[in-house]
Amino acid sequence: MKKRPFIRRADISDVDSIFSLLEMYTASGIVLSRSKEDIALFIGNFVVAEFDGLVCGCAAVRFFGNDLQEIRSLVIHPAYQNKGVGRAIIEYIIARVRKTQNSDWRIFALTMTPEFFCKSGFKVVEKNLFPEKIWSDCAQCPKHTCCDEIAMIFEVTL
Repeated sequence: MKKRPFIRRADISDVDSIFSLLEMYTASGIVLSRSKEDIALFIGNFVVAEFDGLVCGCAAVRFFGNDLQEIRSLVIHPAYQNKGVGRAIIEYIIARVRKTQNSDWRIFALTMTPEFFCKSGFKVVEKNLFPEKIWSDCAQCPKHTCCDEIAMIFEVTL
C-alpha cells in the first residue's frame, strides 16, 4: 500500500520550511520569490505536505473575492515528486474550498505543468479571465511581457 502524505494547514513554525521550498524554485522562475516576512504574514493561506514529519511540499490559496480563488506557490521538494504529494495538496485545497462555499466557485492556477492540473479536473483557459491576478501579481513578475504559464481553472456550479 502506497503511503500518502499528511496535508495540513500551515502554522508559523512552518515559515522556514516553506521559504526553503520556494527558494528551490525561484531562481528558475517557476514561482515568485517570497520573503519569510510575507510567508509569515499570509501563513493562514498556506497548506503543507509532510512525510514522516518532514515538510516536503506547500501551496497557498489566495482569495480574490466573489467566487474566485487562486492556488499559488505550489512546490514539492524534488525528492518527493511523483509520489502523490502535489495531487494530495490540490485535493485538500479543493475539499477545503468546497466546505466553505455556498454558491458557485472557481479556483485557478497559472502553471508550466498543465497536465498535472488536468489530472485533478482543471481545464485550460485564457489568462485574461483573471484580471484581478494580472493587476496584482503579473505586473510585478519579471516574465510579465513573456509569460510562459498556462491558466487553468476548476469550477463548481451549485
